[in-house]
Amino acid sequence: MKPGGEDEAAPAGGPWEESFEAAVQLALRAGQIIRKALSEEKRVSTKTSAADLVTETDHLVEDLIISELQKKFPSHRFPTVAVSIGFAVNQELEFGVIYHCTEERLYTGRRGRGAFCNGQRLQVSGETDLSKALVLTEIGPKRDPATLKLFLSNMERLLHAKAHGVRVIGSSTLALCHLASGAADAYYQFGLHCWDLAAATVIIREAGGIVMDTSGGPLDLMSCRVVAAGTREMATLIAQALQTINYGRDDEK
Repeated sequence: MKPGGEDEAAPAGGPWEESFEAAVQLALRAGQIIRKALSEEKRVSTKTSAADLVTETDHLVEDLIISELQKKFPSHRFPTVAVSIGFAVNQELEFGVIYHCTEERLYTGRRGRGAFCNGQRLQVSGETDLSKALVLTEIGPKRDPATLKLFLSNMERLLHAKAHGVRVIGSSTLALCHLASGAADAYYQFGLHCWDLAAATVIIREAGGIVMDTSGGPLDLMSCRVVAAGTREMATLIAQALQTINYGRDDEK
């Protein structure tokens, strides 16, 4: 695999080349830390709730990424978390890098230049029929009775609309990468933060997919809600079936 994670057909250079390469190398370094930690005893705390776990390794990885980016690019601000790195200029997403360390899969996307996994170009599915669609989602950190009722109701609505399947796989980042690779047809979630979504948004769009708000309008990264799909038709069908779960906004917390 080439250092940038793209095959020889991908164009070189560009205004954010140095930033992109730095993000790729940091994702790989962070993945090494996580693989090592998986075999060791670890301390676990929580983020926003008991269902939203954060380990000592999470802190180490986040500290690594932030400190290295600040040293290399002291005038830049990078939305980062774990090994999912998104980069935006003037609110325009330029590239995304996601590294799944246990699978050793490096996903990259650059605006206007395609999306790749370990050097192989990604392409979303072209499915428009909900009855043939695999839809992925995640519960989100809230587990109060009212939120859980809405979450289950949304799954029920999609199944009544004849969705082929609705799955929770335990990782929003991995689910979004499945969508980008064509292994799933759609994804939706309430409670997904901007730092969880930025990188995947670039990768999905560059793989030919749609990322939008659950209202059916344009994506608002700060809204903590998203619908993504391989086609606009599929994304619209999903959005129309959903009831809103209010998580507030990332820029108001």
